Amino acid sequence: MRLVYFPETDSLYIDFVDRPSVESEEIACGVVADFDAEGALVGIDIDSASTMVDLSRLILAGLAEMTETLA
Repeated sequence: MRLVYFPETDSLYIDFVDRPSVESEEIACGVVADFDAEGALVGIDIDSASTMVDLSRLILAGLAEMTETLA
């Protein structure tokens, strides 16, 4: 998973997998979900991110437990 912030447009993209999206759906005002050809979620785009998300804080809770499970 990759988070990319674009300051020039104040948008945050959360990229879940490295597959192209073929369909997008606005799931909330300013929040667009991207789906691949099979209908799986591949990413989320958040417009006006600085007003919707605290960009100064990123907490990865439970990540250690998840990586241990996958190993």
